[in-house]
Amino acid sequence: MAADLTPDIDAEYRQIREECAMLRRESSVISVAGPDAAEYLQGQITNDAIGLAPGSGCYALLLDRKGHVQADMRVLRLGEGDFQIDTSPTAGPGVLKHLRTYMIGRDVSVERIDRALISLLGPGSTATSGLAPGNEMDFTETRIAGAECLAVATESGLDLFCEPEMAAVVAEQLIAEGAVPVSESAVEIIRVEAGRPRLEKEMNASPMPAEAGVVERAVDFTKGCYIGQEPVARLHYRGRPNRFLRGLRLNGAVADGDSVMLGDRELGTVGTAVVSPASGRIALAILRKEAEPGAEVSVVTKDGEVSATVAPLPLIVEEIH
Repeated sequence: MAADLTPDIDAEYRQIREECAMLRRESSVISVAGPDAAEYLQGQITNDAIGLAPGSGCYALLLDRKGHVQADMRVLRLGEGDFQIDTSPTAGPGVLKHLRTYMIGRDVSVERIDRALISLLGPGSTATSGLAPGNEMDFTETRIAGAECLAVATESGLDLFCEPEMAAVVAEQLIAEGAVPVSESAVEIIRVEAGRPRLEKEMNASPMPAEAGVVERAVDFTKGCYIGQEPVARLHYRGRPNRFLRGLRLNGAVADGDSVMLGDRELGTVGTAVVSPASGRIALAILRKEAEPGAEVSVVTKDGEVSATVAPLPLIVEEIH
């Protein structure tokens, strides 16, 4: 076991991978509703809002006019003219301001709503909750401990949205059914292994979607115009990104923000570095195109240099034992 992989984190990681874990999270939730809601969102975000059926959702981005990521979000279609967006607390104020700025002349309302978010993670999430909404981003309405909840399927389990004042009783019920609370640190290991970038980490320098490795998940190239569409389409059809989301397999301890070097050239900085019980010391970073998988690079830390190998994603390679 690595020196900075504590027994608690090891146990929490195993809980996520093998059973059912629970984490209360912060989120910024926005309602977009009205007769023009679908058409309005269609012209603002990178993915297809109009094509969503009620009960389904998508991952999407908000870009600037040069095609750089300003925020990422989950978009759920509650009804014909009723959408719920959730994004990080950091991005929430900017998303709310943007959507209110461009809604002039549209029959649509944009409002921040208070919701608590509880994540269930692991293969036991369905058994613990009794819910199986379907594919990732599909959702269903349910009641847990008397609270009305929106249960959304995720890559790792379920996200539950409820009224903030009901979060404690919902969490208590889930724990009684077998969910074990875990830390954000343990959940971050799972994210890094899966190769999913985070706005405040890998995407903090406003990359283009192709540089962040999220085009397949977040961009629909047939939906028509939206803010930032032209540069994103141009790069997709005619070019190659100058940077790519990569994994790093590390031979020592590094910190988020440390510089990644190839010789005397800086390729980028570490986005998130973790120690995984299954995969060892690993990290995500958006790096210049010279950092092809298999390349040997170095990471400059406060204590010196650490060697690393650029790796393809995802980074999980074996089951724990």
